[in-house]
This record gives sequence, C-alpha cells and structure tokens, in this order.
Amino acid sequence: MGFGSRSVCILSVSLLLLSCKGNDDEGAVDNPSPPISVKIVNAFPGLGFNKPFDLQSPKDGTDRIFVVEQSGLIKVFPNQPDIGESTFFLDIENKVDDTEGEMGLLGLAFYPEHGSNGYFYVYYNTSRITTVVSRFKVSDTDADSADPNSEVLLLQIAQPFTNHNGGQLAFGPDGFLYIAIGDGGSGGDPQGNAQNRTNLLGTILRIDVDKAENGLNYGIPIDNPFVDSTDFRREIFASGLRNPWRISFDVQTGLLWAGDVGQGKIEEIDVIEKGGNYGWNLLEGTDCFLGNGCNTPDLAPPVFEYTHDKGDLSVTGGYVYRGNKVAQLQGRYVYADFVSGRIWTLGTDLNATPNNELLMDSGLNISSFGTDENNELFICSFDGSIYRFEDE
Repeated sequence: MGFGSRSVCILSVSLLLLSCKGNDDEGAVDNPSPPISVKIVNAFPGLGFNKPFDLQSPKDGTDRIFVVEQSGLIKVFPNQPDIGESTFFLDIENKVDDTEGEMGLLGLAFYPEHGSNGYFYVYYNTSRITTVVSRFKVSDTDADSADPNSEVLLLQIAQPFTNHNGGQLAFGPDGFLYIAIGDGGSGGDPQGNAQNRTNLLGTILRIDVDKAENGLNYGIPIDNPFVDSTDFRREIFASGLRNPWRISFDVQTGLLWAGDVGQGKIEEIDVIEKGGNYGWNLLEGTDCFLGNGCNTPDLAPPVFEYTHDKGDLSVTGGYVYRGNKVAQLQGRYVYADFVSGRIWTLGTDLNATPNNELLMDSGLNISSFGTDENNELFICSFDGSIYRFEDE
C-alpha cells in the first residue's frame, strides 16, 4: 500500500515503508445528505487474529468463515457470534515471507464449485521477493483442514521491491480467476512497470484455472484483451494500476470494483473493465504525474478519488453491499482508509455524479473487507478483531 502526507516523509504504518512527498490538495468531499445510521461491532469477540489480511467464505452451504493472517496462516470457524475457538485450515508460514510490511500471505479465493473438488487459491510472497499464486486442496478426510502437500503453482512473478504487491484473488461471474498485482514497488514506479504490458506488474490478470495449456497450469480466456498479441502478456485483463489493494465483484451487477492506492496525493476507486488502462504512472487519479504522458488518450478515469489533506492516505477497497441485515447500505460501495480509519459509502450509479458519504471514523487500521455466505459485510482490522455492520 502507499501513503502520503503534507511533507517529505518516511511512513511505516505496518503495511508500508516508503518515501513520499505530500501536497495541499483538498480531501474527499463527503456528501452532506442525511447520514446513514449504522455501527460496527466485534463480530466474533471470542476470537483474536494476528494481522488479518483477508476474509472469505466458500459459499458452499456450510456458513464458515476463513480468515487469512499475514504470516501464512488461514483459520476457519463457524459464522457464529459466540464462537470461542478457530481451527488452523492452512499453515504455510515456512513458505511465506512477511518480514516487510506489505509482504506475506495476502489473498484467498475458493473455487466457485469448491464443494465438488475442494480447490482454493492463495497469493503470497516468498523470501526471494517473488509473488506466488497457487492452488491447494482440502484434505480428503476433513473439510476444515487443507492438505499442505497439495500445492500446484500457477504463477511466480519476480518483484523488484518489497512493497506494492496487491494480493487479492477473486473469481468472477464468468468463472475465471482475477488477480490484482501492484507495480512492483518503490515510489513513482521507477521501472515504468504499470505501463509496460510485457510484464505482469501493475495489472489485473484473468486466467482460466480449468485449463492447462502451453506448459502452464492455467489457460488464457479466449476473450482476454491481448489474447492474440505477440507483444503483451496474454494474462492481462487491465493495466495502469499502482497498488490495487482489494478488488471485489458486485454479486448483482458483476462489475469489478477496486481501490488503487495512490502515491502522495490521490487515492482512487475504479471499476475495472476489460482492456482498461487506469493511468498510473502517467496519472495519479486524475492528476498529472509524469508530464510527458498526461495527455495519453484512452486512459480510464477513476469512478471516485480523494486526496490526502484530511489524513486519509491509503485506500482499502471494499464491496458493494448486497446483504439483507443493513438496509441502509444496500447497493452502495463500502470502502475505507487504512491510515485514518474512516469508512465511506459510495453510490454505484455510474451515470450519476458520485455520491460519497462518510459512514464513520472507526479509528481502526482496516486492512480488508470480506463477505459471508449471505453477502453480509465484515471488516478485518489490525487490532486483531473482525467487525460487522449493524443498524444503530
């Protein structure tokens, strides 16, 4: 993730160690319409977690929650508020390097028909500054335990620096696996990776995990934007991203939403479309970053952006709420800022002026959001707790 402030600084807020230069632009403009009256409560007060980075449900009818910890652990437990104990589902701490703030076990996704084959996919960093995307399988004898020896490697991507790893995995309504990858790190994308589609950095990838072709453990969907290219990587679905920190599909519309962490000025919310170039590092949000590339045609603008002057410095992308328990959130995109702890909701009508409302100032370092079997929304916080939303 990446932060900024009003002066040249070195920030270390668990997820980042990065030089940055600030600015005096205005921050996010919060709509003054009547506030949404919701609160957050500890969803599982009998449980604690160490740097939870992701929360997922296999949506297989078992109503279980899986929480990813940065060190390389995945824990599983029933979706019950009074639960007092979790089970270790997967332990790959011996494979994962989390010595830097943005490295570790970063993402988890269950195969859409998980109940049929027990497959799930993870995204992690190794000690060689390499990103790994791989498949594991649930044990044949215990659905709450994975087979640590079942790993099948899909991708290994060299990272030039230790930050901006992205890390979210998500299966789309088309059944393909989408993979969010940062620009390779440092500051300002010094190698120009996000605009270089001959590599996989600074992108959203889209692969077919049901095929193995050309010596790979996956296939390329036939309608990927560069499927016929001899110059660009065929796995790329969209490019021009700095550090897409959390992506999610709206289960109703199928749109892919992303929070992309900015450099020193602007955080952005994007709707990711096939072949889209989201501008980094030519642009930061809608602001010119590299003077010789600011007029590049066909760059996709963000749906919404906010600046750093209020202390909001690192966006955590969320979900369009499609649960049933908090009607006030229905159909709105819920997201947060990792540094300030503020949580907003954003209207999802892409043909209307963006309607952004401050939901609350949580005071939490929110690393991720996740949903359960019924699309109810949860928050992963670095205070070691998982939170859920309730009407006030």
